[in-house]
Amino acid sequence: MNLGLAFDPLIPLPWLIAAAVLAGAVALLVVVSRTRGSLLRALAIALAVLAIANPSLTREEREPLSTVVAVVVDQSASQDFGDRTQMTQAARAELDTRLARLREQGAEIRFIDAGGGAGEVDGTRLFTALSAGLADVPPERVAGAIFLTDGRVHDIPATIAALGFRAPVHAIISGKEGERDRRVALTSTPRFGIVGQNQTIGYRVEDEGAPAGARVAVTVRRDGEVVARPVVTAGQPAQVDVEITHAGANIVEIEAAALEGELTPVNNRAAVSIDGVRDKLRVLLVSGEPHVGERTWRNLLKSDANVDLVHFTILRPPEKQDGTPINELSLIAFPTRELFQQKIKDFDLIIFDRYAQQGVLPMIYFDNIVRYVEEGGALLVAAGTDYVSDGSVYYTPLDSILPAGPTGQMTETPYRAHLTQAGQRHPVTRALPGSQSEPPAWSRFFRLVDTDGARGTSVMDGPNGKPVVLLDRVGEGRVALLLSDHFWLWARGYEGGGPHIDLLRRLSHWLMKEPDLEEERLKMVAHGGDIVVERQTMGDTAPPVTVTTPTGVTRSVTLESAAPGLFRATFPADRLGLWRATDGTHTALVNIGPLNPREFAEVTSTTETLRPTVEATGGGVWRMADLAGFVPRVIAVRSGERFAGEDWMGLAMRDVSVVRGLGLFPLFAGLSGLLILLAGVAAAWAREGR
Repeated sequence: MNLGLAFDPLIPLPWLIAAAVLAGAVALLVVVSRTRGSLLRALAIALAVLAIANPSLTREEREPLSTVVAVVVDQSASQDFGDRTQMTQAARAELDTRLARLREQGAEIRFIDAGGGAGEVDGTRLFTALSAGLADVPPERVAGAIFLTDGRVHDIPATIAALGFRAPVHAIISGKEGERDRRVALTSTPRFGIVGQNQTIGYRVEDEGAPAGARVAVTVRRDGEVVARPVVTAGQPAQVDVEITHAGANIVEIEAAALEGELTPVNNRAAVSIDGVRDKLRVLLVSGEPHVGERTWRNLLKSDANVDLVHFTILRPPEKQDGTPINELSLIAFPTRELFQQKIKDFDLIIFDRYAQQGVLPMIYFDNIVRYVEEGGALLVAAGTDYVSDGSVYYTPLDSILPAGPTGQMTETPYRAHLTQAGQRHPVTRALPGSQSEPPAWSRFFRLVDTDGARGTSVMDGPNGKPVVLLDRVGEGRVALLLSDHFWLWARGYEGGGPHIDLLRRLSHWLMKEPDLEEERLKMVAHGGDIVVERQTMGDTAPPVTVTTPTGVTRSVTLESAAPGLFRATFPADRLGLWRATDGTHTALVNIGPLNPREFAEVTSTTETLRPTVEATGGGVWRMADLAGFVPRVIAVRSGERFAGEDWMGLAMRDVSVVRGLGLFPLFAGLSGLLILLAGVAAAWAREGR
């Protein structure tokens, strides 16, 4: 209990001061005049002024508060290297034991786990965790903070005042002195690149704890595929040119060979994601004659802003020559030599829509098309009655690459096309809208070209299992054959129409090698806080995949069937950085957070990063490996500025309390005040009356 004196003036303070000054002057005049009872009169005047000041006796009931000690335990990914985790756990247990004596004295010990998981996107943030852990503690209650860490902390405050308290900060460092490590540092990282062109990446191999100048073998991968194996000098800048092969993210990894005795190979690899941008897809559409479904292809391709369409319709074949001079015709001559000889390789896709050989294209140009496909081009033949005629394109050199030949007959009965078993798995037709019901929820066709000797993959069939859509790979290129010319009925909404846009767009993009439409593909994507692994396959099962975390830990993941031809697995993304999955044949990559986490930039333990901040607070820095029990002795310090020694650390114990009750006794209130004033006046009157 504490006693005190408080004032609550009955008049404003300026008036009280004026009254006190006036009373003092009168009292001084009375004393100087040496009249009888002058001192008692001065006392009476003072009591009157004191009564106006309204003094009160106070009584405080206080409750002592505990001193708080914060212990921040670094659980970031860099603590997984070497034996740091074991050292930190042992140090935590020993420190808990040594702090027990402070608990007996009323101290509160708070252990704060910091770092770890995918939440730390900007390195190890121990001071942020410390501030959050002490958010409910007044600064005067904090006795100090102790960090159990490897020293790689990335949120050190610029000033001591930013800590929010005045108490010692100590750092106990895991790891060993003299650690060695090799890492790859990126110096130039382009963000975008044109598909088909090269981009230059700058990098440097740095060795810590080892002499500079070593010759280092480097492996460069693009989406998991090795593209270069240069040899560079450690500490010197280097560059590598990488071709951008597809639209979307092209993940390039630069990996240096391991350094003997190094701490970890995790940061021997750096990655950069370059977004591939297509310089417009060029498509050549050749219509053999005007027909009702011709606009379907044109409208579909023209609606895609990324497609540059060149469309020719043959209106005047050679057999319809009537002698009219060319310069009097309002028709554009078909530039066959320019298109099929000089610039054929500029096109990403060639489409023959109901085209029959009428002498417009010489046979040598069909040979050019065959070579174009075998070298990586794409050909789509939308067939109709033209395919069974004597002028069928099958009776040209294209027969070597077309997946089926005509029998000369056509099926002309109403039917609904169905997805084949392969079509239910193929990315072009899998889950095609309307295919889930029986019969499929799309309109009927009325014509089908009969074929034999079909090869490749039939994804859609008609009556008696006859193929409607055939897909095939030829050399480096791809070929598709549509054996009905009634897909335009879907576009016109006949009998409710059908998914012509989905089918034809997927088909054209598969021909142009869109990665998402590959039949055999392994893909990883980040979804919220999880990683999803997907395997597209034409097989009945998918083998387990091996997933490698950013820290190099591997795990086997079993994929579950999610749809025909699609297998999937989901697991938490508990580490930042580049994740890798492989099934032995295919490789997939996904990045969580920054491609090259700050956490892995420098992984050797150090006492120097925290030393300036620690010493500015009077604390100390030690290595666990140099101390008995991994921690120094703990001493409670009541006063002084020194809180650390060679083998001890001090904590500033606080004497802090909070007021739980307050009692007031006004001295001049009521009868007591009246008696005091009367006593003063009576004493002065009595003395004067003698």
